[in-house]
Amino acid sequence: MPPPRPTRGATLNTASARFNLNAREDDGDWLDDRDGIDGAPSPVRTTVTIETPRMILARNSSPDIPFDRSINPYRGCEHGCIYCFARPTHAYHNLSPGIDFETRLFAKPIAPALLRAELAKPGYVCKPIAFGTNTDPYQPIEREWRITRGCIEVLAQARHPLTITTKSDRVTRDIDLLAPMAAQGLAAAMVSVTTLDPRIAMTLEPRAPSPEKRLKAIAALAAAGIPTFVSISPVIPAITDHEIEHILERAADAGAKAAFFIPVRLPHEVAPLFRAWLDAHFPDRAAKVMATVRSMRGGRDNDPGFGSRMQGQGPWADLLRTRFAIACRKYGLDGERVRLRTDLFRRPPGAQGELFG
Repeated sequence: MPPPRPTRGATLNTASARFNLNAREDDGDWLDDRDGIDGAPSPVRTTVTIETPRMILARNSSPDIPFDRSINPYRGCEHGCIYCFARPTHAYHNLSPGIDFETRLFAKPIAPALLRAELAKPGYVCKPIAFGTNTDPYQPIEREWRITRGCIEVLAQARHPLTITTKSDRVTRDIDLLAPMAAQGLAAAMVSVTTLDPRIAMTLEPRAPSPEKRLKAIAALAAAGIPTFVSISPVIPAITDHEIEHILERAADAGAKAAFFIPVRLPHEVAPLFRAWLDAHFPDRAAKVMATVRSMRGGRDNDPGFGSRMQGQGPWADLLRTRFAIACRKYGLDGERVRLRTDLFRRPPGAQGELFG
């Protein structure tokens, strides 16, 4: 097992075998690619490639997802969360779902113009658009690229509802846009807090803001009148499951309205990456963690079935749901989802010219 790279989540960078892609090896100057004299891995720099998609709205018809459209301003995510279910999408680009996913990013600066053009179509029907469903819209490169903000500006002008899921306090930068939208019933946010232990967070989500910063983000959003929820997804048995009640208590104190959770999911290449991460960081309990995960996933590393993939099954999953429900009631986090308005939508004028400006 190679040593973990500092500030990176994955310990491996193997190519996917799902699409019969040719195996590849790192190539380049030996002095740049070699490990350090002391055996420490060399640093990996983040690169960003501009992507020019033809469409920006992603549609889904999944019965266990509460939205039918989403926007992902970026591919890949520098946060480096080892459990991220979006990692396998990098295989479509002949890139590794491992370190490549965290370091070889794609940005879509044309997204706001594409969104405006989509909303201007005569047949467009307004329903809430979700941000942060695949990769984090407020990952570090949003600071310079500001693509998420550009999309929110378009939606604000059109009075179009949106939801945001993030684990970054950078979302508070856009309170000036989100608060007026929330006052009209057009915006809601969900902040992910998976652990309160900074030592676990440093390896689990190495480039995401600290848990305390995320709690402060919940407080800032709530104080601005933006309906804010907390997600403790994923819950990882024997790593973070003991924190459920404490996280919910802290989130309630910060002003969260309700909470959600999902047991850890390990689709496709995420499973071997997660196993390698366990071996590197929690070798004392790696076997126990995976045994519990399999017990919740029908004897497999992952259960892709609609409904069950979000809930888990068996005694462990039942126990997590029971604890979660009791804690939500105790801390007043068992409220219903916010229903965002769609009747205020005003179609923007056609903006095809902006796509090529």
